[in-house]
Amino acid sequence: MPRSTEPLSLTPDHIARVHRVVADAGPAVGVEQQTDADYAGWVERILDAHPCPDRPIQLFAYGSLIWKPEMEHRAERPAVARGYHRAFCLRIHRFRGTVDEPGLMMALDRGGQCRGVIYELPPDDPALILDRLFRREFTVKPINSMPRWLTVETADGPLRALGFVMNRDSPYYAGRLPPEAVARTLSRACGHWGSGAEYLLNTVTQLDARGIRDAGLWRLQGLVAEEIDRNAPRPLP
Repeated sequence: MPRSTEPLSLTPDHIARVHRVVADAGPAVGVEQQTDADYAGWVERILDAHPCPDRPIQLFAYGSLIWKPEMEHRAERPAVARGYHRAFCLRIHRFRGTVDEPGLMMALDRGGQCRGVIYELPPDDPALILDRLFRREFTVKPINSMPRWLTVETADGPLRALGFVMNRDSPYYAGRLPPEAVARTLSRACGHWGSGAEYLLNTVTQLDARGIRDAGLWRLQGLVAEEIDRNAPRPLP
């Protein structure tokens, strides 16, 4: 699909107005972290369940993995995961939020469908690649973003791919929030990785560049721009 010609309402200027330098406070007190042994266990379980162990791992990316993959991949192609949708349903107190001003990040939550991309990961040392990937995607216990083999649809037919889905039993699961509430949070929350507004803009921009229009995210970016214009106006010349 061609890239949309409709301009985004949310712009780098909005991001600059809400950005602030935030020191990393580290893991929250009393929150149990995943250990090396935990990560090794997840790697073993996922590799043991690999539906095609003689083939490279296919990874389904729907959000920040698209614009910040942090790992090599050999191919990219569009795909659809049915039964899941993007949702700002993961409450965070670090990275793009703080304890005083919690943020929200996207996860794959149950219901609907999600258009994203498939990455083919290098076949060499898949355990090392998965360990690095898992340390990026989840840090606390109980786990919030669970690795799972999904069936996704591609132009060449169905494919089994690794994805990360929201654990609704996680204490950080925010549930289904009204778009206006999500917009208020994203327009204000900021952590040492940057702001929630920046996270949203990066995602929408990269999806749009691939011809993927997520109606919910498109509406959300407009609401976030309105929130910033209302609460963080441009300084007078």
